[in-house]
Amino acid sequence: MAELRMECGNAPLAVIEGCVEHGRRLGRELGFPTANLSVPDDLSLDDGVYRSRVEVAGRRYDAMSNLGRNPSVGGTERRLETHIFGFTGELYGCRLRVELLQRIRGERKFASVEELRSRIEQDREEILKS
Repeated sequence: MAELRMECGNAPLAVIEGCVEHGRRLGRELGFPTANLSVPDDLSLDDGVYRSRVEVAGRRYDAMSNLGRNPSVGGTERRLETHIFGFTGELYGCRLRVELLQRIRGERKFASVEELRSRIEQDREEILKS
């Protein structure tokens, strides 16, 4: 389920809810484990990296999310992958609510996994400062 909203103050740009699915575990290998959600076909939000907020089991966390197809690693399916700051534990099969709050940058293809990891670290720092 997705809900699209206009950017206005602190209101989210979009809200995506769903059950966490298994991915390729690349985020975990890069040091940024992610909760993966399917994206509704009708979600018209631009692909990219977003500052986000997650609600899981009644608790809220700051997060960073990537909406897109992961071209750096040959991805084709549009997904939402969210790294939750300060969360440890398993989320597979859990229901998650992700609020996309601010677009940080567009999705792009990186030349190497190391370049991708470095950019994710930069994104994390930028989001944590905001």
